[in-house]
Amino acid sequence: MSWGLYGKLGSPALPSQPLAARFANSPTNSSVDALIARAEAHLAANPADGKGWDVLAPVYLRLQRFPAAVTAYRNAIRLNGSSAARQTGLGEAIANAAGGIVSADAQAAFQAALTLDPANAKASFYLAMGLAQEGKRAQATAVWQKMLETLPPDSPWLGAVQQALGQAAEPSVAAEAPVNGPDAQQMEAARQMLQQDRQAMIETMVAGLDSGLKQNPRDLQGWMQLIRSYAVLGMPVQARDALSRAVAAFGTGSDEAKKFTAFAVSLGVTATE
Repeated sequence: MSWGLYGKLGSPALPSQPLAARFANSPTNSSVDALIARAEAHLAANPADGKGWDVLAPVYLRLQRFPAAVTAYRNAIRLNGSSAARQTGLGEAIANAAGGIVSADAQAAFQAALTLDPANAKASFYLAMGLAQEGKRAQATAVWQKMLETLPPDSPWLGAVQQALGQAAEPSVAAEAPVNGPDAQQMEAARQMLQQDRQAMIETMVAGLDSGLKQNPRDLQGWMQLIRSYAVLGMPVQARDALSRAVAAFGTGSDEAKKFTAFAVSLGVTATE
């Protein structure tokens, strides 16, 4: 099972897992969906197979099945113990499940990863992103600057760090976000609601924002509020759509468009997937 999944999706350098013995003769000939279904069936019957969760967690993450990845990483940590790789994967899954928001739970996972591996670039980068999302731009910049100075020349994180530093150097837009609309506690409460209750709240909130923006599409703060609302609620498609509409309202090359883009990136939202 490990060879089948990782030959298609992940790292073949990982050791063979006991999950493989549970499946048919030629797992490499199966589709990814079939392999995952077999793994899930096996783990449903054998939930204490920690190495099985180790196999499945990064696969879920790569397939963007973020809530499932969170569960798988938590199980792997519970059964196999904490490691830098597992904690980093958990933090990344939590953040992506929240639409790119580096929440307190995600921060705790990344901090645990850094405790085990102080040179963990992914954990450092995400923690700095969390600082930026909290408006602590100077602290975030300090982390990224240190990474830029210490990362090896061939690190895949160099480009991301340089881009983040460039965006952090843009004029601050966080202070321009409007105070009207849901505050941070209300947004977090909405994200924790049952789906049907949360959807009702979202529809009411967004309808009001969209209505106002249709009447006044040049409302810079209103667009920021709409982008932020979707991002915090874990709705990246809608957040990207709001970003595109905001940019169109002011013009692609305008200063406002640049502010919208920088603000969205600080929330983990980009114009395209």
